[in-house]
Amino acid sequence: MKLLLTSGGITNESIRDALVGLLGKPIADSRALCIPTAQWGHPMLGPVSVRGFVTGTPPWHMMAGLGWASLGVLELTALPSIGEERWLPWVREADVLLVDGGDATYLCHWMRESGLSRVMPSLTETVWVGVSAGSMAMTPRIGDDFVNWPSAPDDRTLGVVDFSIFPHLDHELMPENTMADAESWAAGIAGPAYAIDDQTAIKVTDGTIEVVSEGQWRAF
Repeated sequence: MKLLLTSGGITNESIRDALVGLLGKPIADSRALCIPTAQWGHPMLGPVSVRGFVTGTPPWHMMAGLGWASLGVLELTALPSIGEERWLPWVREADVLLVDGGDATYLCHWMRESGLSRVMPSLTETVWVGVSAGSMAMTPRIGDDFVNWPSAPDDRTLGVVDFSIFPHLDHELMPENTMADAESWAAGIAGPAYAIDDQTAIKVTDGTIEVVSEGQWRAF
């Protein structure tokens, strides 16, 4: 897949341009599916925030509210009960998967249980746009501090990319996400990592990594 791994969504023109480049056509001509699943695994999120994400209402408008040609919801927890023959065509018809934040380990669990992680290698033209945990799920590890789901066995995630992500750098509502905190986190990850703020994204295409930013970030 083509990956656009963000902290806060499509928050500026540089990230939006990167998205359009990955799509290969205007947003208005592209079909999107929203995946809110990670929210259910986080204690601070729930029905109201899920609704906000899938309807694209402020302050959740940085993904679903971009003006897509069509917009649907793909809830991964439902997929095992309906069968791959039903949901896989929906995924193949989509140009982009918009994957919200929450708990990355919970998201990874349901990506495996649903079968989505298994079919991802075949979705070579599909764009994955992650927000926070929706981006961190693609990494090898997220660090214990970012695990909120009580049933998570550890902090390991899918490892689609070979670097980890510390999101929401210096966010005003997250005083624990300073650069000093990111440095301490990176020391425990023991692998390549990036700290990114909500004005930054990491674009990954064919193994090539590009940081797209109008804000602050750091590679470790």
